[in-house]
Amino acid sequence: MLLNITTTHKPAIDLGYLLHKHPDKLQSIDLSIGKAHIFYPENSDERTTASLLLDIDPIDMVRGGRNLSGKGFSLGQYVNDRPYVASSFMSVAIAKAFSTAMNGKCSKKPELVDIKMPFEVTISVLPVPKGGEILIRKMFEPLGYKVVLERHILDNKFVNWGDSKYFTLKLNHTTTLQELLSHLYVMIPALDNDKHYYVSQNEIDKLLEKGKGWLSDHPEKEQITRRYLFNLNSLSRQALERLNDDDESKELQEETDLEEVKKKETLHQQRLSLVLSKLKESGAKSVLDLGCGEGKLIRMLLKEKQFSNITGMDVSYQELTKCKDRLHWDEMAPRQKERINLFQGALTYKDKRLEGFDAAAIVEVIEHLDENRLTSFERVVFECAKPKTVVLTTPNGEYNVLFENMEADTMRHTDHRFEWSRTEFETWAKKVAETNNYNVQFLPIGEEDKKVGAPSQMAIFEYGN
Repeated sequence: MLLNITTTHKPAIDLGYLLHKHPDKLQSIDLSIGKAHIFYPENSDERTTASLLLDIDPIDMVRGGRNLSGKGFSLGQYVNDRPYVASSFMSVAIAKAFSTAMNGKCSKKPELVDIKMPFEVTISVLPVPKGGEILIRKMFEPLGYKVVLERHILDNKFVNWGDSKYFTLKLNHTTTLQELLSHLYVMIPALDNDKHYYVSQNEIDKLLEKGKGWLSDHPEKEQITRRYLFNLNSLSRQALERLNDDDESKELQEETDLEEVKKKETLHQQRLSLVLSKLKESGAKSVLDLGCGEGKLIRMLLKEKQFSNITGMDVSYQELTKCKDRLHWDEMAPRQKERINLFQGALTYKDKRLEGFDAAAIVEVIEHLDENRLTSFERVVFECAKPKTVVLTTPNGEYNVLFENMEADTMRHTDHRFEWSRTEFETWAKKVAETNNYNVQFLPIGEEDKKVGAPSQMAIFEYGN
């Protein structure tokens, strides 16, 4: 496994002073599982590259290894990718080989420590399981890095086997060397699932020390923290509490008061925001929320004066009770109450109460219906109720391969009856539109992947025209 750090700062030979490693010498340091070699393949005033090469001893690795056996593979301790990929081994090597630079010290030229230099970093190769390119970009791009990725196929002779989980990563950024090394120290083991060491309480201190000044503001701080700490809930919770304390935040995630905490918008929030936007664009005054659940969309609709009649229906009486609680129904002003109507009902039975609305929202509902009941659903909504606009969302089943903790051939929720691909969804929606005199258009919801699309998908039906 190889890490190259290149700068074109003038003079570029300053990199040798910062790293405290002489460019004319090959230097080696001992690791618990082999050696790390530091050398300079190029060194001039115009361009200097420092390389960190790890030479892992497989026998030492097995002796001190942490769960390297793999599932159902008895030789997993001896046949695995650990000696060849940039993983937690690389993170430890960075800390040991470049400790002076990581601590922000440079005895001969101390003024260099705070200078932001143009850096180009190459890591060969980086293992990233489910999440792949999206996960890498989510971690590095918010810090200002330009990310270039080359994903390797499993076998050149058997191309049909498809892509592997291995990437060659190139990063470009203008920053201080101390910041660069701290980012790499945290991100490399956070991207890889396997740790060669036991993750214990002292790893929290290491994470917060190396993440000081940037991790608390990172939009993916929770995911980085959990992955770095091997998804151990107790340690992750402690680390996030300390991060939030440092950030003078008074509370952790609050489902009921997300507006008071500045956090990255979740997929569900993105979905509801887009639904609200399309309902507003439709010009609707009366809106029907079918499958309203605990009323998150209803609360958003209430804030918009445009909507004078907001009706929510759900098959679950318990969810409707929660909805009233979240709306603070008993304390609600009479004028606000007049705008809202809630009732229990099913989407597979004709109901006159659903008729006469300008628009209907059906958010992540149809996947909970048995496919043989969809025809009834279509008739109830599009033939009988016939709102002028229908905004409907459902998961994109193709995207599931990017969810790290999902097993193959499973769905996101145990109550889902199906999760359609983009093609399946569009085929169904176009048929519904044609049968019932609607026009339909499609939109992705969430960050899109080039191969599998976005995590959720939307169809907007407009009647007539």
